[in-house]
Amino acid sequence: MGDLFMLRVAVGIYYATFSASAWSVNNFLITGPKAYLTYATSVALGAQSGIEECKFQFAWERWNCPENVLQLSTHNRLRSATRETSFIHAISSAGVMYTITKNCSMGDFENCGCDESKNGKTGGHGWIWGGCSDNVEFGERISKLFVDSLEKGKDARALMNLHNNRAGRLAVRATMKRTCKCHGISGSCSIQTCWLQLANFREMGDYLKAKYDRALKIEMDKRRLRSGNSAEGHWAPTEAFLPSAEAELIFLEESPDYCTRNSSLGIYGTEGRECLQNSHNTSRWERHSCGRLCTECGLQVEERRTEAISSCNCKFQWCCTVKCDQCRHVVNKYYCTRSSSSAWSWDKSDKR
Repeated sequence: MGDLFMLRVAVGIYYATFSASAWSVNNFLITGPKAYLTYATSVALGAQSGIEECKFQFAWERWNCPENVLQLSTHNRLRSATRETSFIHAISSAGVMYTITKNCSMGDFENCGCDESKNGKTGGHGWIWGGCSDNVEFGERISKLFVDSLEKGKDARALMNLHNNRAGRLAVRATMKRTCKCHGISGSCSIQTCWLQLANFREMGDYLKAKYDRALKIEMDKRRLRSGNSAEGHWAPTEAFLPSAEAELIFLEESPDYCTRNSSLGIYGTEGRECLQNSHNTSRWERHSCGRLCTECGLQVEERRTEAISSCNCKFQWCCTVKCDQCRHVVNKYYCTRSSSSAWSWDKSDKR
């Protein structure tokens, strides 16, 4: 991620790091109560995990979650209201909630621990609540406090962002899993004690990517939005949309053409991007990435042979090390390139 998250945050005498091009923890310090400064590092790490998951989910898409669009405040550069913006807000909000919840359950915060509110109660036939459930209530509260406080506007974009922030937090709840332990004579499992645990964050990413694929375009009543309803709490964003859509990602504007470079919109285009072709252990979607990134964008696929070094002939030696040789092998990689004739005509048009 490079220097993506490198903005200093003073919490007493310690610092958390972030980047000015992405989420600014300084924004949190300005807008959030001082009592919550202790959570700044976890918030930063949570937002970072969300952005990394975004990059993973869109690695083989025309829009691949570039760093220049990661500024979440509607008062800064990210003024678009596309479905890509909706995903950024949802996955980042989910990442903050996820990390805060994890740290809470691990006892990293003095005022927070496991959620034991249901312990001892019957959950279903043959099982009761017990153990250490992840405290999503606490994680959701802190995520909402920090993330939603970035929205100060009164426009449709701010309300859209708040809605998608919430959809991200709902995704954390929706993907939780029940884990159980058996009790009984001789392992008969006559009764089980169960608790709720967070899913792997990759599952949350997959869940929100599916939401992105079927995101809803919303037509807003602009006059109502201009009448003075700000995003600071005077009007809940759920009032602006259908109640049935609260867990769905929403957007207001169609996405631009991500094939072609457009500096004014911060779009890099797909020229020069790597794609996958004839690769093993890849999904069908990944195997078609060359068509999606290159051919469908008017580019050609160029094969390049490169030399790679990897560990091989590994042997276990008593005790207790593994020694490997370094083997060189040739690998084929594929890139989207402009044909020489297209590049010539492109240069001529630029000079006009």
